[in-house]
Amino acid sequence: MPLIQSSNLTPELAAMQVEVEEYARGHGLDFYPTIFELIDADELNMIAARGGFPTRYPHWRFGMEYESLSRGYQYGLQKIYEMVINNDPCYAYLMRCNGPIDQKLVMAHVYGHCDFFKNNQWFSHTSRKMMDETANHGTRIRKIMDKVGVETVEEFIDACLSLEDLIDVYSPHIKRRADRKSSTLNGEREEEAKKPRRFRSKDYMDTFVNPRELPGEKHDVEPRKVPEHPERDVLLFLLEHAPLDGWQADVLSIIRDEAYYFAPQGQTKIMNEGWASYWHSKIMTTQGLTTADIVNYCDHHSGTLASSPTQLNPYKVGIEMFRDIESRWNRGAFGREYEECDDDAERRRWNTNAGLGLEKIFEVRRIHNDLTFIDEFLTLDFVREHKLFRFGYNPGSEAYEIESREFPQVKQQLLSSLTNRGRPLISVTDGNFRNRGELYLKHEHSGVDLQIDYATDTLENLQKLWNRPVHLETIVDDTKTVLTYDGEEHECDYGESLSDLFDFSEDSED
Repeated sequence: MPLIQSSNLTPELAAMQVEVEEYARGHGLDFYPTIFELIDADELNMIAARGGFPTRYPHWRFGMEYESLSRGYQYGLQKIYEMVINNDPCYAYLMRCNGPIDQKLVMAHVYGHCDFFKNNQWFSHTSRKMMDETANHGTRIRKIMDKVGVETVEEFIDACLSLEDLIDVYSPHIKRRADRKSSTLNGEREEEAKKPRRFRSKDYMDTFVNPRELPGEKHDVEPRKVPEHPERDVLLFLLEHAPLDGWQADVLSIIRDEAYYFAPQGQTKIMNEGWASYWHSKIMTTQGLTTADIVNYCDHHSGTLASSPTQLNPYKVGIEMFRDIESRWNRGAFGREYEECDDDAERRRWNTNAGLGLEKIFEVRRIHNDLTFIDEFLTLDFVREHKLFRFGYNPGSEAYEIESREFPQVKQQLLSSLTNRGRPLISVTDGNFRNRGELYLKHEHSGVDLQIDYATDTLENLQKLWNRPVHLETIVDDTKTVLTYDGEEHECDYGESLSDLFDFSEDSED
């Protein structure tokens, strides 16, 4: 496939891109054509504030994010070295002020990301033309603002964005619903053929594209529970059943589409960054450096992989786990015989010269996300070697402290933090609660209570879309609790106002 280069790269950087791409392909990486853009730090912060896209819909949160990134850069607290977009072709940004070694390192890192985007199964259902789609989304919302008003649309976007995590991240890979457009019985197919023709549309937009009833159509008069089964895709349920105006449904569908695009990035943060770091390290140390460049490269590489006692570094954990997998499969340190060996010294010396390491890490890159990656390949030896520990909040000292260094506890905390990208699992269980058109949701409690202030804010925004009281069942201090918001007041299932239990005053620091 011919190389695609940006027109604004200097001749030196263009030659560097050709060199690094040849190295990457030589190692077996497979990626879409990649376009590098050379931009200033301020431009990079502006693009990063929009999630990596030069053009998106207008909203104040992008401006706030830009201010935060700009101040961090000006004060020397943070610096964005690279940014790459999951698209075909891939787009990546180089900061104009970076030195040659940094630019080469970033290019190698980007090609690792591009290979991951193209080949990892969790990205297989994402749009590969999202650069164009986000621009189209911006145009659609600007047109809506011209008709309805900027403030009205922004307030509605605020409500939608507070709900954007309420999607079913596994639904692109699992068939949750029966296909209503196909039948297995000939009689049903003939009946379908007799029905009046409708325009093709997404399910949740059908009521806006087609009339609710066409002549000759028959509808079931038997009432049914809505939803028939708990629905994790709360945004889809709202699109299908909430009393939304046409423009509101259009805006909510945009928020939902973009939420599904970004979801795999949250599901594969450790793997994606680890894979890119593995390959930039491999390319730079084996082919991309001269002796004069080594110290400069090592200084910047070590900064990327620096560990913190208070925060997990996905670059560090990811690259070390890929290296550990490669080493184990090269030595044959896997399988039943190895697992049943109780001699620690023999396990450390174990080497059957299997040589399967490279093949194995490419397989892992293809099929896993962070949750299954940690569950499958995190080992006791790895936890000990890298001194991982479980931490928690100690009310007595009012500080976070080490709770345990035991392998099961460490692994469990990692898995809990990665389940559903660390977001609570919430499903719609009844769209006609008490036969009053009220919305009832349930939090699938996994040992961590909801933050009540976040939950109440979310209920308020949910009620704005549903226009009827909304309820959320959860667990608070090991007690089943139902939080309710009717548009005016928050209540608990036992009738007491939440203001009696939690301080919602504007001057509260919590």
